[in-house]
Amino acid sequence: KFKIKESDTGSSVVQVALLTERINRLSQHLESHKKDHHSRRGLIQMVNKRRKHLKYLFKYDNKNYLKLLKELKLRGGFVK
Repeated sequence: KFKIKESDTGSSVVQVALLTERINRLSQHLESHKKDHHSRRGLIQMVNKRRKHLKYLFKYDNKNYLKLLKELKLRGGFVK
């Protein structure tokens, strides 16, 4: 959905979308497996990686940043 061209898997927009999907799935897993600390560490790493991609988009491609936040329903509508 967020690809610029068919083989696009490396752009920041696509990376944020993929990470968001993985974060959502892992969050659901951790709700039922509260003591799975190894997966929790992976979740924190993914959240930090997504945060870095969003920071890059905010700095260099603000139009796509705002569009992506709206479509993925991130940041509760709050935009810097």
